[in-house]
Amino acid sequence: MMPIDFPVEDGSPDRFNVLSGVVSDRPDKPEEACGVFAVYAPGESAAKLTYFGLYALQHRGQESAGIATFTGNQVHLYKEMGLVSQVFNETILNELPGEMAIGHTRYSTTGSSRVVNAQPAVVDTRLGPLALAHNGNLVNTPELREELLQNNHNLVTTTDSELIAFAIAEEVNSGKSWLEGAISAFHRCHGAFSLAIGTPEGIIGTRDPNGIRPLVIGTLPQTNSADPLRYVLASETCGLDIIGAEYLRDVEPGELVWITSEGLASFHWITQPQPKLCIFEMIYFARPDSVMNSESLYTYRMRIGRILAMESPAEADIVIAVPDSGVPAAIGYSQASGIPYAEGLIKNRYVGRTFIQPTQVMRESGIRMKLNPLKDVLAGKRVVLVDDSIVRGTTSRKIVKALRDAGAIEVHMRISSPPVTHPCFYGIDTDSQDHLIAATKSVQEIAAQIEVDSLSYLSWSGMLQATQDNPEHFCSACFTGDYPVSIPEPLKRSKLMLETKRPALETVTPV
Repeated sequence: MMPIDFPVEDGSPDRFNVLSGVVSDRPDKPEEACGVFAVYAPGESAAKLTYFGLYALQHRGQESAGIATFTGNQVHLYKEMGLVSQVFNETILNELPGEMAIGHTRYSTTGSSRVVNAQPAVVDTRLGPLALAHNGNLVNTPELREELLQNNHNLVTTTDSELIAFAIAEEVNSGKSWLEGAISAFHRCHGAFSLAIGTPEGIIGTRDPNGIRPLVIGTLPQTNSADPLRYVLASETCGLDIIGAEYLRDVEPGELVWITSEGLASFHWITQPQPKLCIFEMIYFARPDSVMNSESLYTYRMRIGRILAMESPAEADIVIAVPDSGVPAAIGYSQASGIPYAEGLIKNRYVGRTFIQPTQVMRESGIRMKLNPLKDVLAGKRVVLVDDSIVRGTTSRKIVKALRDAGAIEVHMRISSPPVTHPCFYGIDTDSQDHLIAATKSVQEIAAQIEVDSLSYLSWSGMLQATQDNPEHFCSACFTGDYPVSIPEPLKRSKLMLETKRPALETVTPV
């Protein structure tokens, strides 16, 4: 699929044909929504910088990728299904000219896995085209969609991201400037949204009033002092590092930054923001080398591992991790407990989505395609197995069986987050509540189901204490059911099947 140019005078662009995507079985982990990236870089190929930025953010979404660049009042767009390295090549990037670019890598949480739902979303306005990349989920999608349909907008996707783009276009077409139109549209959006928006005049970056999803600002080095400052927006700091950009600061909750030839301007469109960063960004989603709260997440994850060891000790010979996300916490657990850390599971990092069904023998062997146990490390050992979460428990049970088959005589599982008892409505793809194992079973019952000798979770207070920040500044609704943005009843009923809340600190002590 070649890039499609959308001139300002052409009106609403003709979008891609709908190509059905094939979705494999849901993974037994929470899945992140997306990664967003934007760059304003006079004198540079913005498309190539964006390619590498998305490459670093690939962990946030592996279904589709897209880049939109600007030359004057024309936007150049290319997006397709697949990984960043599969979607783009040198030829395609060379056909995306311009010094401003918006990029996106997607995991679908609203709208199915189809190329028509890939981002950036591009719409036209009286001031020219805009390209929008979105991380998060709106909770008022049906209402906003109905408003836009009543105003005769031609919606072509099933995503809430397109609704935000059309809401901005509607406000701009009513006579407002880019900034006035964007701010008016943001007030119509409820839920989680970190946005990078390209326009012919400049780039907009914003976060919702709670800042549930992250967004950071970086600067590219100047070749000489006369050069204009060049800015980057990214979901995480690892997206800055890969292109040599220096972290400047986070976009604040309820803030809009406006990046143009005159530099960076800041506008706070909410007078009293209430920060509620998703705590799962720190526990699992963001890359361990990304920086939040002035430290790498690797450091935070080691610290929660140390707290977990103090809260839930075990008599064991080795500590191992479920790679890769459980590794820092396992190292912290080892440091605090004095039990040696070892690699007991080797991950095949080149396994992606496959549409070929395994044979019956392979199905019975469980998880060998992705994880393989080291028999000589595990044989005859009492093992502490550290992972970041348990969602449904199906994968955990397979891993425990593989460890026992490899010769482990005891398996004590330790989870570096509290029990996940409630679904997320803000951009994490989680099952409905009745499919979350901790919402329907006690820790003792979970331990029996996954067949471990003991099971303990990190306490809710320990998780927040480890942030070394104000605990009120985090969303932990998936553990407590305390949602910072109210959920409309129809949406709530679609996922919240159960009403009981389980205590955050419940453990099974080793026998």
